[in-house]
Amino acid sequence: MKTVILEREALYEQAAGQIAGILTEKPDAVIAMSAGRTMLPLWQKLRQLDLEAVRLFQVAEFIGTEEHLTMRAMTEKNLLEGSNLRPENCFWLTEENYQEYENAIADVGGLDLAVLGIGDNAHIGFNEPATQFDSRTHRQKLTEKTRKQYGWHFGSEESTPAWGLSMGIRTITEARKIMLLACGEEKAQAVFDMLYARNDSIIPAAFLQIPAEVTVYADREAGAKL
Repeated sequence: MKTVILEREALYEQAAGQIAGILTEKPDAVIAMSAGRTMLPLWQKLRQLDLEAVRLFQVAEFIGTEEHLTMRAMTEKNLLEGSNLRPENCFWLTEENYQEYENAIADVGGLDLAVLGIGDNAHIGFNEPATQFDSRTHRQKLTEKTRKQYGWHFGSEESTPAWGLSMGIRTITEARKIMLLACGEEKAQAVFDMLYARNDSIIPAAFLQIPAEVTVYADREAGAKL
């Protein structure tokens, strides 16, 4: 696992540069993409790249929320709009298709890159603490800490859905390359735990110690405990 600590603007420049390099080698790369505030500056930079042939798979989604509050809607508004990423090349998680999601990933040759954020409790995707390493795409009950983290998006913790859908940890770690972005002092403990905790199910992000090709991009605040 490679850790890069930079000022925030430089962090996003370097992360976008890594993705650009992957697309130079493989324009039709299969990318698993997380959503959330951490991704917004990255998406602004990705819109400047040629994404026409990219196949994009959603990492996580809320269950039972209004359409305009979904992670899909956030991704469509802030990544698809203004880019040449083709809607027909985007695979969105739903309650109707999540049990077939693994087959869809396999059908396009597996994930070339997974782009992740990290939760305040070190979740990746919506894989909460105690999620097993061999988990595949599944329904996930969200912890109070995760619901509080997304309160900004839904207006309050109480308004945040109690359930989500998520690629499993095994699914994510099978990606040929993994990139994780962490920004803000509230992520400092999670980043520390990801790098130094045992790679077991208590700290979901610690499973990222296992794959060989993992790059963590942290700003100064998120990397403060390292």
